[in-house]
Parts: sequence; C-alpha cells; structure tokens
Amino acid sequence: MLTLNNIVWTAPEGTQVLKGIDLTIPENKLVVITGPNGGGKTTLAKMIAGLEKPDSGRILLDGTDITDLDITERAKAGISFAFQQPVRFKGLTVLDLLELAAGGELSEQKACGYLMRVGLCAKEYINREVNDTLSGGEIKRIELATVLARHTRLSIFDEPEAGIDLWSFNNLIDVFKDLQSSLNGSMIIISHQERILSIADEIIVISDGRVSSKGSADEILPMLLEGRRNDNCPRRSVYNGGDNNE
Repeated sequence: MLTLNNIVWTAPEGTQVLKGIDLTIPENKLVVITGPNGGGKTTLAKMIAGLEKPDSGRILLDGTDITDLDITERAKAGISFAFQQPVRFKGLTVLDLLELAAGGELSEQKACGYLMRVGLCAKEYINREVNDTLSGGEIKRIELATVLARHTRLSIFDEPEAGIDLWSFNNLIDVFKDLQSSLNGSMIIISHQERILSIADEIIVISDGRVSSKGSADEILPMLLEGRRNDNCPRRSVYNGGDNNE
C-alpha cells in the first residue's frame, strides 16, 4: 500500500504545484489520476516515482518511509514508472530490455510470453532494436512488457495514450484490462481519457494542487462527464487540453 501524507512541492520558479496531498493507493487496484492540465497530477506521479522530492510531507510504501529515496532506490523497492514518451535505445534489442527489467537472463519462451501478453507477435519483435523504427504504439506496448517482467509492487503510467493512433489505443485498453485482472500490486495511470477512466477501480481528481474528489469509477466518472458537457470538452477527453485519440 502506498500512502502520501501532506505532500507539498514548489516549482523552481516559485509556483506551489502540490498543496498538501493526502492519498492512499490501495492494494491490487487500478487507480486513475485525472484533472485539469496544470493541476499537478504528473508532478504527483513523478513524486511517487522519485523523479522529484517533496518540500514537505512523507511517502510510505508498505509502511516504510521512502520520501528520501531516489528513483533507482524506489525501483529497487518495487516502484516502476512508464514515461509519457518512452525512451528508445539504439543498439539495445527488445530481449535485452526485457532482461534488464527482469534483472537477469530470460529464456526466449519467457520473454516472448511477456510480448504476447501486450499484443505483440513475439518472433517479430524479440530481436528488434528499441529505436526509431518502432511506432509509438509498439514502443508503448514494449514498455508495458518490461513492467510485466519487473513484477513491481506499484506501476505508474503517465498518459500512456499520448502520441499513439486509434488502433494502438484500443489495444492499449485491452492490455490494461488484462493487467487489471491479474494485478499483484497496484497500478496508477495518469489520464484524461474516458475509456481509461471507465476501467478504473478508483478515480482520483487532482485540481489546483489538491485532491478535489476521489472514489469509484461509478461515483466519479458521471460527475466528470457532466463537467465535460458543461465545458463543451472534446468527445473522449474529460478535460480540455487532453489528448483525443478518437
């Protein structure tokens, strides 16, 4: 279980981005964090992953204080972070990347199993370089496969729908549903997308650096959709400015 107690963070230019966040991320749940652009949700994700450290407050993982740990130490503690734009590695194959994630050698059968779970034809990808020849949807799914290989306690995905086409987006939803059905830990997704919000076990809304609401998808999503209708937002994005893959 992840617990955040009174997390405050101020940007270098002096703007207070997080203004006392109190949250508990439950075990074996898919939690989607959403909210208006600039509200602090991506900053909060980076704070959990260890890319940023709070000015004040505490972050606890299974009761252990991890506030002062950096991203490498948090990765060792069981937290993974999938970037909005995954990093590409010229000269590194997909198998190499999966073995790095797993922390040791993988049989080709095991590695192919991870790729198949994210909807990729394993034989076509296992020896490909993780470079610019891969599409946005392909690189996103390969990154998901590395998360599976790591078996982390907490997996964080920052706007995974960004920069991918409709076909890849539809497949991404299927992958998250599959992951949700076999969670052994917790998963946090930062997203504006209605279809991602609709599969959440819990939705947390961050606005102006604070938690403005939280609850089940059945409780929170209708409220967000009503707000979208009132604001004349894009069809599949709950907030203005969100990516609209459909």
